[in-house]
Amino acid sequence: MPLRAIAYVSQASPELSVARLQTVVEDAARFNRLAGVTGVLLHDGQRFLQYIEGPPDGLDSVYERILQAGSHVDIVELARSHLGQRQFPYWSMRALPVDASKLRQLASSDWSGFSRTVESDDAAPTAVDLLSALVRPMLSAR
Repeated sequence: MPLRAIAYVSQASPELSVARLQTVVEDAARFNRLAGVTGVLLHDGQRFLQYIEGPPDGLDSVYERILQAGSHVDIVELARSHLGQRQFPYWSMRALPVDASKLRQLASSDWSGFSRTVESDDAAPTAVDLLSALVRPMLSAR
């Protein structure tokens, strides 16, 4: 089955509370599970960076829902591409708090093709490398 991925950044709506964000994430997890979409949502309290992956039809319906959501504004798509394999196969949606400087660094990284570097090439990590490195320790701490 072909897979695609989309990454974007956006600005949280000023009235978005922590409780409302939790509800949004829970609703998204249910919807994404039905659509066959997995991913992660990083937030620094003001901005979001989300990476989602899945089959084209499921991804399209999830992304359309994201574009219509009132929880954020100023959506900027960072990348959209085909994938060889999922990066987050077990998470229909996971929201993680992150430092604003790390979110900025990730947003300005190389998202082209959602590729990963070869293990021996640590000098030029891609955005997916940085995302994985950022997410892994947060999940083991939970």
